[in-house]
Amino acid sequence: MTILSVVGNRPQFVKAAPLSRALRDRAREVLVHTGQHYDPELADMIMGELGVPSPERTLGIGPGSPTAQIAAILTGLEPVIAEEQPSAVVVYGDTTTTLAAALSAAKNGLPLAHVEAGLRSFNRTMPEEQNRVVTDHLSDLLLCPTDQAVANLAAEGLTEGVMRVGDVMYDAALMFAEVARQRPGPAEHGFSAGEYLLMTVHRAAATDTREALQALLEVTAAVDRPILFPVHPRTRARLEAEGLWVELEGQEHVHLLPAVGYLDFAALLMSAAAVLTDSGGVQKEAYFHRVPCLTLRDETEWVETVEAGANELTGMDPEAVVAALGTARTPVELPQLYGDGNASLEIAAAITALAD
Repeated sequence: MTILSVVGNRPQFVKAAPLSRALRDRAREVLVHTGQHYDPELADMIMGELGVPSPERTLGIGPGSPTAQIAAILTGLEPVIAEEQPSAVVVYGDTTTTLAAALSAAKNGLPLAHVEAGLRSFNRTMPEEQNRVVTDHLSDLLLCPTDQAVANLAAEGLTEGVMRVGDVMYDAALMFAEVARQRPGPAEHGFSAGEYLLMTVHRAAATDTREALQALLEVTAAVDRPILFPVHPRTRARLEAEGLWVELEGQEHVHLLPAVGYLDFAALLMSAAAVLTDSGGVQKEAYFHRVPCLTLRDETEWVETVEAGANELTGMDPEAVVAALGTARTPVELPQLYGDGNASLEIAAAITALAD
């Protein structure tokens, strides 16, 4: 039995770390790296430190528009599928890689399993929302991390093949937490635990226009506390292209860092007073480690973190961010939203049953 697992960006490498181990105990897994994130700091480094197996296949698609990337992935996967003859295809999350691999599976008549199915921000202008909705409706096995995800699918008439399995990112958080605690963390940058905020920004809505980037700079300028900001290569490139990188460098309380790996980021996150992010994955990681989260968007696919009082939606609004920071606290009691840390085992069993 051959399972074709397709990954292409940082969060997918993290999710593949526990699941790939579980799958390889049951079947032959062929890991395909599309190259959607082509910067080695965000790909090879993370895969290496988490022990994700070296990809058996690499497509090397590199940068480009989503349409160009989808076309390149479809073209690149065709001979891989023909040669490997997989029994099923596994995709993760909501990226361009996810959608392209889902389309490829559907066109080749292969069973498709979607890890992290059922998430909805209910904003159809978001590329991620488009990707996840189409992928869910193409999938034979919809592996949901939460009860809310199951309910979202039911509202769209999707009940066949739906399983509530927990979250593989929670599996990874538990698996690597102790290793991350041994990293230098904030001390490497001259800070102690609780003395700084951690920031991440990378989505198209926050970086693709000059107006969006200026709004980001207004947020950082309004915050009067130290900010550690590991800058995604794409975000830096956009800031430099718009001539705004120097302005951000001039904000002395903002400490700009190069992109960091999963373990170093986890070390910074666990010791932060709060995190400011537009990332879906970081919202969850903050929840796992009980760090208050401010989401710099107007909606989130992880609504249960907001309902639990651990996450607040501020948008890219300086006044809202400052106000939220004044009251940001993690509730004493947080519900166990994302399973028991064994999602990868249940998912591997379900995928191999699908492929059998």
